[in-house]
Amino acid sequence: MREAYSHEVISHGFWPGSGPMQEPAFYAYAVPAPAGFETMAVRPAAAYYFGEMGEFILPYAAVRSSADGDRTLAEFLDSTYEGAATLAGWDLAALSLPPAS
Repeated sequence: MREAYSHEVISHGFWPGSGPMQEPAFYAYAVPAPAGFETMAVRPAAAYYFGEMGEFILPYAAVRSSADGDRTLAEFLDSTYEGAATLAGWDLAALSLPPAS
């Protein structure tokens, strides 16, 4: 973990709700946050940037009430990773795994 944070990292996880974020939610952040991170477009529409924590948030309730919760969560994870990595200038092609055969 120390090595990852010594350079760049994009992280995703689940927050059960406490402190400034009282509701359970999925989160995404980048360290250091690249320029434009807080205004980048993310999916789904229920996701938003929470400035107090410097993270994108997708409320658990939005995933739970979605017709396809797996897809809703995947959209959040994919869009925040791709957006942050692109803004940071990461080589997404070099970081991608080949399709499973």
